[in-house]
Amino acid sequence: MLLYSYPLLLPGQFQKRYKRFFADILLDRGEMVTAHCANTGPMTGVAIPGRPVLVSHHSDPKRKLAYTWELIHLEDTQPTWVNINTSRPNPVIRQLLNIYGLPEVQDYQQITPEVPYGIEGSRVDFCLTGGAQPIYIEVKNTTWVQGKLALFPDTVTTRGQKHLRELMRLVPEFRAILVYFIGREDCTHFAPGDAADPEYGRLLRQAVQVGVEVFPCQFAVNPTGISYARRLPLVLD
Repeated sequence: MLLYSYPLLLPGQFQKRYKRFFADILLDRGEMVTAHCANTGPMTGVAIPGRPVLVSHHSDPKRKLAYTWELIHLEDTQPTWVNINTSRPNPVIRQLLNIYGLPEVQDYQQITPEVPYGIEGSRVDFCLTGGAQPIYIEVKNTTWVQGKLALFPDTVTTRGQKHLRELMRLVPEFRAILVYFIGREDCTHFAPGDAADPEYGRLLRQAVQVGVEVFPCQFAVNPTGISYARRLPLVLD
């Protein structure tokens, strides 16, 4: 079942990325364009020059860039499209929650996004209420893969560390869930990216021990849209 349907996407070839938000794309029709890159991280193993990409076009004259980089096609362990646009995961997870599409999360009636919580000035992506206890859900976009192992983060993330501390403080009064949105199908397991951020890995393991639930959710991404595939095993050893 499609959770998100893309508009008409234009094919091209990735040339280079710079100033974090800009990517030069050579469209198949021969035009070189600068597309918005919503992913502000290093995009380890993903931003590979020469690989096929798909971009969306936006006619809003108020936009600085008319194109947005949506997908890139990689062939590491197997051919796969990879979600690049970090603005996609939250709407997709919201739609999944709307249809009660996460079997492990069913006891709620209302979904509220961007709820302030914690003591470090945080906002949780979703708060679910109306069930036995409030459910707090934080979503993290994941693109880094080594072999068959999906990893997060791919750089030091003080914001991600803060979110782990905040989620741990919720337990056991509330249910705290961390969803890793894995927008590629060429991986079979998920683990913390210890090589990139050892402190994040330490905090994630601590969070699991105190009762924070970790859902590495894999999504099928293709030029048509995004569908939920499965939950991957979590590797902490």
